[in-house]
Amino acid sequence: MVRNPLSKSANKYLRKFRKWPHSPYKTSWHHTFGEQQAMQILKQATLEMGSPHLPQTQNLHHPFLLSTLLDSFKAYSTAPTPKAYYFLIKTLTSTSQLQDIAPVLDHLEHSEKFETPELIFVHLIRFYGLGDRVQDAVDLFSRIPRFRCTPTVCSLNLLLSLLCRKRECLKMVPQVLLKSQHMNIRVEGSTFRVLIKALCRIKRVDYAVKIMSCMMEDGYGLDEKICSLIISSLCEQKDLTSVEALVVWRDMRRLGFCPGVMDYTNMIRFLVKEGRGMAALDIMNQQKEDGIKPDVVCYTMVLSGIVAEGEYGKLEELFDEMLVIGLVPDVYTYNVYVNGLCKQNNVDEALKIVSSMEELGCKPNVVTYNTLLGALCVAGDLGKAKGLMKEMGWKGVGLNLHTYRILLDGLVGKGEIGEACLLLEEMLEKCLFPRASTFDNIIFQMCQKGLIAEAMELTQKIVAKSFVPGARAWESLLLNSGSGIGYSETTFSALLGPN
Repeated sequence: MVRNPLSKSANKYLRKFRKWPHSPYKTSWHHTFGEQQAMQILKQATLEMGSPHLPQTQNLHHPFLLSTLLDSFKAYSTAPTPKAYYFLIKTLTSTSQLQDIAPVLDHLEHSEKFETPELIFVHLIRFYGLGDRVQDAVDLFSRIPRFRCTPTVCSLNLLLSLLCRKRECLKMVPQVLLKSQHMNIRVEGSTFRVLIKALCRIKRVDYAVKIMSCMMEDGYGLDEKICSLIISSLCEQKDLTSVEALVVWRDMRRLGFCPGVMDYTNMIRFLVKEGRGMAALDIMNQQKEDGIKPDVVCYTMVLSGIVAEGEYGKLEELFDEMLVIGLVPDVYTYNVYVNGLCKQNNVDEALKIVSSMEELGCKPNVVTYNTLLGALCVAGDLGKAKGLMKEMGWKGVGLNLHTYRILLDGLVGKGEIGEACLLLEEMLEKCLFPRASTFDNIIFQMCQKGLIAEAMELTQKIVAKSFVPGARAWESLLLNSGSGIGYSETTFSALLGPN
């Protein structure tokens, strides 16, 4: 059967049956092509912006780039797109043409009809915030609904993070949060996290804890990562007392926070640094109760805090506990333990521990030997101290400035000025200098024994090394010098000449 071409069932969209052909200017293809060509003109104009022959404005109302955008899209009978405005805003911010941003925003607000993407405002808020134009960022955030845009927590979080970067801007945060409620922006858990991270970054941990409490009151669960961040930031604060830190720790535990190994380590380190060794021990006991085995680092820090507080009874107990649970002490642990023994004047036991270290394959370092040297010098056993210093040499343990100063102070304290001078000569050869008080004491004792010439010679050597003796040394030389040794102003001039 042949179908009547004029029947009602004929396809009116086929070319042979159409009464009027489709206009090529109404096709999707041509619309897209026009937008692409207009964007090319706009991009070309941004490349030519620096040309001195190019006018910066084309009329009294629009800056150059905005006029170019409008004219290029008009030439292709199409409307400017959000993508074009976003490109225009990015160009203006990257080239610092701040004076042209306001006209573009005004035109976008009053002349365009499309829903402006929030991405444009996010870019501008970040630009204003990082450029210390915080008030402009806040004002723009408040204007977002006027651009036919529904603001979300994305722009809110960005603005809050920028405000929390500086203490002086913190006072604007409550205003922004109140404004966000009128803008129907739902505050999410991410908003609380932004606030807490920003507050921790500027060392306002007290406010961060309060924000976390509000977060939980609003029905959000406890965020373990945020809690760890608070603890880490807490332990980095220099103006926070150990009492305040422990209050925050207990509050977070009450909220349900279960600290991890790093959290316990950070808290123990902070308390030990603040001189609260026994409080650090309590925290480590909590760690064990929570089923988390402390490592060697935790034990070493707690041992150090206990020694600093003079709680030597706990020292033995804790060190034995380490060995029982199978932890192998390292050289830092041994150094703390040896220091504790030396502070108890138990130098013989400390020497035995050092010997056992070598047997267990843990080589003592210069800190270990310096601790022993100091204890021996305090005890007045200079013979053992000298022998230990020789032992350091043939065992390959390098002597440092502290090593020399310990033995030198010991020799001077015992009045062995001859050996002290020899050791000082060795130090000067290595460009190591004594404490000013020690050198003054050497010169004083030499003058007391009538060794004026030797004292002058030693002073001249050390001054030549740019070392400045103290007032006591000069006073001793002046009071004990006499005409018999040819002492004169020229001698002092020679001594002070190099300086």
